[in-house]
This record gives sequence, structure tokens and C-alpha cells, in this order.
Amino acid sequence: MHELGITRNIVAIVLEEAKGRKVKRVTLEVGKLSAIIPQSIHFCFDICCKQTLLEGAILEIIETQGIGKCLQCKTETSLAQPYGKCSYCGSFELEIIQGQELKIKEMEL
Repeated sequence: MHELGITRNIVAIVLEEAKGRKVKRVTLEVGKLSAIIPQSIHFCFDICCKQTLLEGAILEIIETQGIGKCLQCKTETSLAQPYGKCSYCGSFELEIIQGQELKIKEMEL
């Protein structure tokens, strides 16, 4: 489960940015094409936060949709996987423009 390592890194970054202050809430933005399972991040978050200034913090995860831009006709298409075809012209030449992100969007102290 690679989410444990990812969550450890998220906790470390938030603790560094908190500069010794108690953290109440963390909001993440996770793309649906990122191969990260939000439920696993939630599970790991509580474990990784034990005995830190993040213990008891609320984790909010916002999932972003996958969107690709057709390299042929420039139309944007929704994607459920990191591949697909243009809904307008049928081309398989798509550039992913959204859905692969993993961002710490905000934290509440």
C-alpha cells in the first residue's frame, strides 16, 4: 500500500509548515487519475498523526475529475482512466490536464 508512504510525507510537510502549532484540519486535493485511494489515505492519516501536533485533526479529501485535452481538435474530454478517446472527434491522442494531482490544498491551525 503506497498510500502509507504518501500519507507519512503529507504529515511531515504539514508539520513542517505548522511550525509547532496544533493542526485542526487538513484538506487534500486528489485526482481520480492519480492511482491514490482516498479511503486508504484516510485510514493511514490517523495512524501517521498519532503523538504529533496533527493528532485529532480532520482530514478532508476533495477528488478532482480526470480531464484530457484532445491534441487533434483541442476539445476537453472527461476521463475515468489515464487514457481514453476524444468525445468529439474520437482521437486517442489526449493530453491529461487534470486528475493526476495530489496537493495539500489548505490546513487549519
